[in-house]
Amino acid sequence: MLKGLLVDYAGVLTDPDAHLLYDYLRAARRHGTRTGLVSNAPGAGPAAKNDLAPYFDTLVFSGEVGAAKPNREIYLVAAERLGLVAATCVFVDDAARNVRGATEAGMVGIHHVTMTGTLDELAALFS
Repeated sequence: MLKGLLVDYAGVLTDPDAHLLYDYLRAARRHGTRTGLVSNAPGAGPAAKNDLAPYFDTLVFSGEVGAAKPNREIYLVAAERLGLVAATCVFVDDAARNVRGATEAGMVGIHHVTMTGTLDELAALFS
């Protein structure tokens, strides 16, 4: 059973239709799905973290954890911070190599191309 949803920032949450995914994330959290951001950014300041707080249970930045996508360690850190094992998590990224890294860590991967496609895949996985 899938219990966690991890997403990339640049390319996914910057998509022109990202508001749809933000809505999905908020609803998913209300229904008990644990959510996390996984980014290769060095980190984020307090203002950015406050802006993301309504959508995510954890924020994992490569510069803060010492591992970057597609290294499997960053995905395992994110799952652990959610209190989950990798096999119960889905990871969404627009870079295929990062999706492969997540699947090699044991997660279900979604290669984001369009928001409609990504949301359709999430609906099928979390139904």
